[in-house]
Amino acid sequence: MTTTSNFADKVALVTGGTSGIGKATAIALAQAGAKVVLSGRRESQGNEVVAEIEKAGGVAAFFRADSSVEAENKALVDFVLEKFGHLDLAFNNAGVELMGPLVEATEADYRRIFDINVWGVLSSMKYEIPAMLKSGGGSIVNTSSIAGHVGMAGAGVYIASKHAVEGLTKTAALEVAKENIRVNAIAPAVIETEMFDRFAPEAEQREYMASLHPVGHNGRPDDIARAALYLLDPANTFVTGTSLKVDGGWLAQ
Repeated sequence: MTTTSNFADKVALVTGGTSGIGKATAIALAQAGAKVVLSGRRESQGNEVVAEIEKAGGVAAFFRADSSVEAENKALVDFVLEKFGHLDLAFNNAGVELMGPLVEATEADYRRIFDINVWGVLSSMKYEIPAMLKSGGGSIVNTSSIAGHVGMAGAGVYIASKHAVEGLTKTAALEVAKENIRVNAIAPAVIETEMFDRFAPEAEQREYMASLHPVGHNGRPDDIARAALYLLDPANTFVTGTSLKVDGGWLAQ
């Protein structure tokens, strides 16, 4: 397990860390030298990620938490502090998708998406920020999407939730800018994860999605992990309140 001075002795929290982008980022943080706590609702998968990190010489722990529940987000941060003594970095990555026209949206759809994608991010930061203040600062990255920058027919509730993440990120960044805490968002395009598999199960669908990116292919979880580490890196002290688009050129069109 290699380390870099920027992440050595740092403690990082990754929500939605049991698969996909979250898993890739948890592993990348551990490889860079951070101690990592990952959370999610699937305990067996979370423990598998921890085992993978530990096998490579890293330090990690799993805490089962539902990011839509404030009390569980508080318990998660409390666990990090009890386990490692401080919190320096947080990647608020837990999220869910929903497709369908606006006229078919239900209140239950709205609440499910917003409870996880929006309240999950807000309530996570509610407890992460005070924890970081105790140790002199830190860095937070929230997973947004290109859906937080444009409209897309047939995905209104999801689009609205990611626009909300962008706004929360900017607001939080301004509130803590003088407290040595940076808050940024990362905005992926199509990344080949379990969510993508549900959305595009057929080969033709996957090829079509790839064609929408000027680079000619969909992204991979590692693409986002590398960008997340850039934003989390303590050395990047002048980067806050921004949204880093990692989209294969999608939004440049």
